[in-house]
Amino acid sequence: MRIGLDVSGGDFAPEANLFGAVLACAELPTDSKIFLIGNKPVISNWLSQKNIQNPNLEVIHAPEVITFHDHPTRAIAKKPNSSIAVGFELLFKGEIDVFASTGNTGAMLVGSMYKLNTVPGIIRPCITSTLPAIDGSKTILLDVGSNADCKADVLYQFAVLGALYSKHVHGVENPRVALLNIGEEDSKGNLLTLAAHKLLQESDEVNFTGNLEGRDIFMGKADVIVCDGFTGNVVLKEAEGIYTLMKKRGIQDAYFDRFNYENYGGTPILGVKGNVIIGHGISNDIAVKNMILHAYDVSFYGLATKINEAFN
Repeated sequence: MRIGLDVSGGDFAPEANLFGAVLACAELPTDSKIFLIGNKPVISNWLSQKNIQNPNLEVIHAPEVITFHDHPTRAIAKKPNSSIAVGFELLFKGEIDVFASTGNTGAMLVGSMYKLNTVPGIIRPCITSTLPAIDGSKTILLDVGSNADCKADVLYQFAVLGALYSKHVHGVENPRVALLNIGEEDSKGNLLTLAAHKLLQESDEVNFTGNLEGRDIFMGKADVIVCDGFTGNVVLKEAEGIYTLMKKRGIQDAYFDRFNYENYGGTPILGVKGNVIIGHGISNDIAVKNMILHAYDVSFYGLATKINEAFN
Protein backbone atom coordinates (compact mmCIF):
# COMPACT_ATOMS: atom_id res chain seq x y z
CA MET A 1 0.00 0.00 0.00
CA ARG A 2 1.37 3.42 -0.99
CA ILE A 3 -0.02 6.21 1.20
CA GLY A 4 0.63 9.86 0.41
CA LEU A 5 0.63 12.24 3.39
CA ASP A 6 0.53 16.02 3.15
CA VAL A 7 3.15 16.93 5.75
CA SER A 8 2.64 20.69 5.36
CA GLY A 9 -1.13 20.72 6.07
CA GLY A 10 -2.86 21.45 9.36
CA ASP A 11 -2.37 23.77 12.31
CA PHE A 12 0.48 21.77 13.82
CA ALA A 13 2.45 20.96 10.68
CA PRO A 14 4.93 19.55 10.06
CA GLU A 15 5.67 17.97 13.44
CA ALA A 16 2.23 16.49 14.16
CA ASN A 17 2.09 14.93 10.68
CA LEU A 18 5.58 13.48 10.95
CA PHE A 19 5.00 12.05 14.43
CA GLY A 20 1.69 10.64 13.19
CA ALA A 21 3.40 8.99 10.23
CA VAL A 22 5.96 7.34 12.50
CA LEU A 23 3.21 6.06 14.81
CA ALA A 24 1.22 4.76 11.84
CA CYS A 25 4.23 2.89 10.46
CA ALA A 26 4.35 0.86 13.65
CA GLU A 27 0.76 -0.35 13.07
CA LEU A 28 0.57 -0.68 9.29
CA PRO A 29 1.44 -3.92 7.46
CA THR A 30 5.14 -4.11 6.65
CA ASP A 31 4.52 -3.84 2.91
CA SER A 32 2.96 -0.38 3.35
CA LYS A 33 4.86 2.78 2.52
CA ILE A 34 4.12 6.37 3.55
CA PHE A 35 5.23 9.12 1.18
CA LEU A 36 5.94 12.28 3.17
CA ILE A 37 5.01 15.13 0.84
CA GLY A 38 6.41 18.51 1.87
CA ASN A 39 9.58 20.54 2.22
CA LYS A 40 12.31 17.91 1.87
CA PRO A 41 15.09 19.68 3.81
CA VAL A 42 12.71 20.32 6.73
CA ILE A 43 11.42 16.75 6.77
CA SER A 44 14.88 15.19 6.36
CA ASN A 45 16.28 17.37 9.14
CA TRP A 46 13.42 16.34 11.46
CA LEU A 47 13.92 12.65 10.73
CA SER A 48 17.66 13.02 11.31
CA GLN A 49 17.19 14.85 14.62
CA LYS A 50 14.81 12.13 15.82
CA ASN A 51 17.19 9.45 14.54
CA ILE A 52 14.41 7.89 12.48
CA GLN A 53 15.55 5.64 9.66
CA ASN A 54 12.56 3.77 8.34
CA PRO A 55 12.53 2.29 4.82
CA ASN A 56 8.73 2.61 4.82
CA LEU A 57 9.01 6.41 4.94
CA GLU A 58 9.95 8.23 1.73
CA VAL A 59 10.22 12.00 1.30
CA ILE A 60 8.73 13.77 -1.74
CA HIS A 61 9.82 17.40 -2.17
CA ALA A 62 6.97 19.94 -2.30
CA PRO A 63 8.26 23.31 -1.03
CA GLU A 64 5.05 25.36 -1.36
CA VAL A 65 2.19 25.35 1.14
CA ILE A 66 -1.52 25.94 0.55
CA THR A 67 -2.69 27.65 3.72
CA PHE A 68 -6.21 28.03 5.11
CA HIS A 69 -6.16 31.61 3.80
CA ASP A 70 -5.64 30.58 0.17
CA HIS A 71 -8.66 30.57 -2.13
CA PRO A 72 -9.56 26.88 -2.73
CA THR A 73 -10.37 27.16 -6.44
CA ARG A 74 -7.17 29.06 -7.28
CA ALA A 75 -4.70 27.62 -4.78
CA ILE A 76 -3.65 24.46 -6.64
CA ALA A 77 -3.10 26.30 -9.93
CA LYS A 78 -1.19 29.13 -8.23
CA LYS A 79 0.94 26.74 -6.16
CA PRO A 80 1.71 23.71 -8.35
CA ASN A 81 4.63 22.74 -6.11
CA SER A 82 2.55 22.69 -2.95
CA SER A 83 2.14 19.51 -0.93
CA ILE A 84 -1.55 19.25 -1.88
CA ALA A 85 -0.94 19.79 -5.61
CA VAL A 86 1.96 17.31 -5.67
CA GLY A 87 -0.10 14.77 -3.71
CA PHE A 88 -2.92 14.90 -6.23
CA GLU A 89 -0.46 14.61 -9.09
CA LEU A 90 1.03 11.45 -7.57
CA LEU A 91 -2.46 10.01 -7.02
CA PHE A 92 -3.55 10.89 -10.56
CA LYS A 93 -0.47 9.16 -12.02
CA GLY A 94 -1.07 6.06 -9.88
CA GLU A 95 2.19 6.49 -7.96
CA ILE A 96 0.30 6.40 -4.65
CA ASP A 97 -2.91 4.53 -3.77
CA VAL A 98 -4.43 7.09 -1.41
CA PHE A 99 -3.74 10.70 -0.44
CA ALA A 100 -4.43 12.14 3.03
CA SER A 101 -4.23 15.70 4.33
CA THR A 102 -5.25 17.84 7.31
CA GLY A 103 -4.77 20.97 5.18
CA ASN A 104 -7.14 23.30 3.35
CA THR A 105 -10.41 21.34 3.01
CA GLY A 106 -11.64 23.46 0.12
CA ALA A 107 -8.44 22.89 -1.84
CA MET A 108 -8.70 19.15 -1.18
CA LEU A 109 -12.26 19.11 -2.53
CA VAL A 110 -11.33 21.18 -5.57
CA GLY A 111 -8.27 19.03 -6.26
CA SER A 112 -10.35 15.87 -5.99
CA MET A 113 -12.98 17.12 -8.42
CA TYR A 114 -10.75 18.72 -11.03
CA LYS A 115 -7.61 16.60 -10.86
CA LEU A 116 -9.20 13.20 -10.32
CA ASN A 117 -12.71 14.07 -11.61
CA THR A 118 -15.98 12.86 -10.16
CA VAL A 119 -17.32 9.39 -10.81
CA PRO A 120 -19.65 9.54 -13.85
CA GLY A 121 -23.21 9.91 -12.64
CA ILE A 122 -22.28 11.61 -9.35
CA ILE A 123 -23.90 15.03 -9.08
CA ARG A 124 -21.85 16.27 -6.12
CA PRO A 125 -19.10 14.53 -4.14
CA CYS A 126 -19.47 14.80 -0.38
CA ILE A 127 -17.69 14.34 2.91
CA THR A 128 -18.86 12.40 5.95
CA SER A 129 -18.40 12.13 9.68
CA THR A 130 -18.45 9.01 11.81
CA LEU A 131 -20.60 9.42 14.91
CA PRO A 132 -20.48 7.08 17.93
CA ALA A 133 -23.77 5.36 18.73
CA ILE A 134 -24.70 4.48 22.30
CA ASP A 135 -24.87 0.76 21.41
CA GLY A 136 -21.21 0.73 20.37
CA SER A 137 -21.82 0.93 16.63
CA LYS A 138 -20.75 3.68 14.24
CA THR A 139 -23.12 5.92 12.31
CA ILE A 140 -22.10 7.70 9.12
CA LEU A 141 -23.48 11.22 8.73
CA LEU A 142 -23.39 12.89 5.31
CA ASP A 143 -22.99 15.51 4.03
CA VAL A 144 -21.22 17.47 6.78
CA GLY A 145 -20.24 20.68 5.05
CA SER A 146 -19.20 20.40 1.41
CA ASN A 147 -22.73 20.93 0.03
CA ALA A 148 -24.66 23.46 2.10
CA ASP A 149 -27.56 23.56 -0.35
CA CYS A 150 -28.86 20.36 -1.92
CA LYS A 151 -31.66 19.05 -4.08
CA ALA A 152 -33.54 15.82 -3.47
CA ASP A 153 -31.60 13.80 -6.06
CA VAL A 154 -28.35 14.85 -4.39
CA LEU A 155 -29.56 13.61 -1.00
CA TYR A 156 -30.59 10.37 -2.69
CA GLN A 157 -27.05 9.91 -3.99
CA PHE A 158 -25.65 10.68 -0.53
CA ALA A 159 -27.72 7.76 0.76
CA VAL A 160 -26.21 5.43 -1.84
CA LEU A 161 -22.67 6.69 -1.20
CA GLY A 162 -23.06 6.39 2.57
CA ALA A 163 -24.42 2.86 2.26
CA LEU A 164 -21.45 1.83 0.08
CA TYR A 165 -19.02 3.34 2.60
CA SER A 166 -20.74 1.62 5.52
CA LYS A 167 -20.80 -1.74 3.76
CA HIS A 168 -17.31 -1.87 2.32
CA VAL A 169 -15.28 -0.06 5.01
CA HIS A 170 -17.30 -0.52 8.22
CA GLY A 171 -18.42 -4.02 7.28
CA VAL A 172 -22.19 -3.50 7.67
CA GLU A 173 -23.83 -5.96 5.29
CA ASN A 174 -27.13 -4.14 4.71
CA PRO A 175 -26.77 -0.62 6.13
CA ARG A 176 -29.89 1.04 7.51
CA VAL A 177 -30.28 4.44 5.87
CA ALA A 178 -32.32 7.22 7.50
CA LEU A 179 -33.18 10.78 6.49
CA LEU A 180 -32.58 13.43 9.15
CA ASN A 181 -35.84 15.30 9.65
CA ILE A 182 -37.98 17.19 12.16
CA GLY A 183 -40.33 14.26 12.68
CA GLU A 184 -40.64 10.56 11.98
CA GLU A 185 -43.87 10.84 9.97
CA ASP A 186 -43.63 10.69 6.19
CA SER A 187 -45.46 14.00 5.94
CA LYS A 188 -42.95 15.95 8.09
CA GLY A 189 -40.20 18.20 6.83
CA ASN A 190 -39.52 20.94 4.29
CA LEU A 191 -39.76 20.71 0.51
CA LEU A 192 -36.27 19.17 0.30
CA THR A 193 -36.79 16.37 2.82
CA LEU A 194 -40.29 15.60 1.55
CA ALA A 195 -38.98 15.14 -1.99
CA ALA A 196 -35.92 13.19 -0.81
CA HIS A 197 -38.10 10.93 1.35
CA LYS A 198 -40.25 10.05 -1.65
CA LEU A 199 -37.19 9.13 -3.75
CA LEU A 200 -35.66 7.03 -1.00
CA GLN A 201 -38.92 5.31 -0.14
CA GLU A 202 -39.32 4.19 -3.75
CA SER A 203 -35.71 3.02 -4.09
CA ASP A 204 -34.46 -0.55 -4.08
CA GLU A 205 -30.80 0.55 -3.98
CA VAL A 206 -30.70 1.31 -0.26
CA ASN A 207 -32.25 -0.08 2.90
CA PHE A 208 -34.25 3.05 3.72
CA THR A 209 -35.80 3.02 7.19
CA GLY A 210 -37.53 6.42 7.08
CA ASN A 211 -37.10 9.73 8.86
CA LEU A 212 -34.91 10.15 11.93
CA GLU A 213 -35.22 12.96 14.47
CA GLY A 214 -32.25 14.81 15.90
CA ARG A 215 -32.69 13.28 19.35
CA ASP A 216 -32.08 9.81 17.88
CA ILE A 217 -28.86 10.55 15.98
CA PHE A 218 -26.69 8.79 18.56
CA MET A 219 -29.12 5.98 19.45
CA GLY A 220 -27.87 3.45 16.88
CA LYS A 221 -31.14 3.47 14.93
CA ALA A 222 -29.36 3.91 11.59
CA ASP A 223 -25.99 3.08 10.06
CA VAL A 224 -26.21 6.01 7.63
CA ILE A 225 -27.93 9.36 8.23
CA VAL A 226 -28.51 11.64 5.25
CA CYS A 227 -28.85 15.43 5.33
CA ASP A 228 -27.68 18.56 3.52
CA GLY A 229 -24.21 19.87 4.32
CA PHE A 230 -25.48 22.86 6.30
CA THR A 231 -27.46 20.69 8.70
CA GLY A 232 -24.75 18.05 8.88
CA ASN A 233 -22.08 20.57 9.78
CA VAL A 234 -24.23 21.97 12.60
CA VAL A 235 -24.72 18.44 13.97
CA LEU A 236 -20.99 17.69 13.71
CA LYS A 237 -19.93 20.90 15.45
CA GLU A 238 -22.53 20.32 18.19
CA ALA A 239 -21.08 16.84 18.80
CA GLU A 240 -17.60 18.34 19.05
CA GLY A 241 -18.96 20.98 21.41
CA ILE A 242 -20.50 18.36 23.69
CA TYR A 243 -17.15 16.60 23.98
CA THR A 244 -15.38 19.89 24.74
CA LEU A 245 -17.95 20.77 27.42
CA MET A 246 -17.54 17.34 29.05
CA LYS A 247 -13.78 17.85 29.23
CA LYS A 248 -14.09 21.37 30.61
CA ARG A 249 -16.48 20.13 33.30
CA GLY A 250 -14.04 17.36 34.22
CA ILE A 251 -16.52 14.64 33.35
CA GLN A 252 -14.97 11.33 32.34
CA ASP A 253 -17.24 8.96 30.46
CA ALA A 254 -16.27 6.06 28.18
CA TYR A 255 -19.06 6.74 25.71
CA PHE A 256 -18.43 10.47 25.37
CA ASP A 257 -14.70 9.80 24.98
CA ARG A 258 -15.70 8.30 21.62
CA PHE A 259 -16.67 11.82 20.49
CA ASN A 260 -12.98 12.71 20.40
CA TYR A 261 -12.06 13.47 16.77
CA GLU A 262 -8.65 11.87 17.34
CA ASN A 263 -10.27 8.44 17.26
CA TYR A 264 -11.43 8.83 13.67
CA GLY A 265 -8.59 10.82 12.15
CA GLY A 266 -10.17 11.60 8.80
CA THR A 267 -12.93 10.95 6.33
CA PRO A 268 -12.95 10.06 2.63
CA ILE A 269 -14.30 12.28 -0.11
CA LEU A 270 -17.05 10.15 -1.61
CA GLY A 271 -17.80 10.28 -5.32
CA VAL A 272 -14.40 11.05 -6.88
CA LYS A 273 -12.12 8.81 -8.95
CA GLY A 274 -9.58 8.13 -6.27
CA ASN A 275 -9.07 7.56 -2.57
CA VAL A 276 -8.75 10.92 -0.82
CA ILE A 277 -8.90 11.43 2.95
CA ILE A 278 -9.48 14.76 4.71
CA GLY A 279 -8.44 15.21 8.33
CA HIS A 280 -9.29 17.86 10.92
CA GLY A 281 -7.16 21.00 10.71
CA ILE A 282 -6.34 20.83 14.42
CA SER A 283 -5.15 17.21 14.21
CA ASN A 284 -2.38 16.16 16.57
CA ASP A 285 -0.08 13.17 16.05
CA ILE A 286 -2.69 10.65 17.28
CA ALA A 287 -5.33 12.01 14.92
CA VAL A 288 -2.88 11.95 12.01
CA LYS A 289 -1.95 8.37 12.83
CA ASN A 290 -5.61 7.35 12.79
CA MET A 291 -6.17 9.29 9.56
CA ILE A 292 -3.38 7.30 7.92
CA LEU A 293 -4.75 4.01 9.24
CA HIS A 294 -8.19 4.90 7.91
CA ALA A 295 -6.63 5.87 4.58
CA TYR A 296 -5.15 2.38 4.44
CA ASP A 297 -8.57 0.80 5.10
CA VAL A 298 -10.34 2.94 2.49
CA SER A 299 -7.76 2.01 -0.14
CA PHE A 300 -7.48 -1.63 0.95
CA TYR A 301 -11.22 -2.16 0.54
CA GLY A 302 -11.20 -0.29 -2.77
CA LEU A 303 -13.91 2.19 -1.80
CA ALA A 304 -13.45 4.50 -4.81
CA THR A 305 -13.54 1.50 -7.16
CA LYS A 306 -16.67 0.12 -5.47
CA ILE A 307 -18.43 3.47 -5.86
CA ASN A 308 -17.41 3.72 -9.50
CA GLU A 309 -18.75 0.20 -10.15
CA ALA A 310 -22.02 0.97 -8.38
CA PHE A 311 -22.70 4.09 -10.44
CA ASN A 312 -21.61 2.59 -13.75
